[in-house]
Amino acid sequence: MTENTKIFKALSDMNRLRILKMLQRKHLCVCEITAVLNLAASTVSKHLSILKENGFITEQKEGRWVNYQINPTPKDQRISALLSSLDFWIGDDSIIKKDSEILLKVDRNIVCK
Repeated sequence: MTENTKIFKALSDMNRLRILKMLQRKHLCVCEITAVLNLAASTVSKHLSILKENGFITEQKEGRWVNYQINPTPKDQRISALLSSLDFWIGDDSIIKKDSEILLKVDRNIVCK
């Protein structure tokens, strides 16, 4: 599979797009993402793995949490270009807007127990 195909395949799932939009707001742990998406933690972990493998996100251990964030320095310029255009493509999507509202109410100290 070509690199271009892998990149676009990583973006071909709405839940991965939702994750990227959430991570553009702040870094998050699996529990927080799971709470917003209402998916199993194993499913969220698989989505995160695909995004990480393709250079869209990174992870960082902080105390008892593993935080995921948008990759601040992707090796591939295409990743930066795609990330910077997400608002253009999906910024006004009703699901993305609802995710943002839910994200404001998610408290990792509660959802990660």
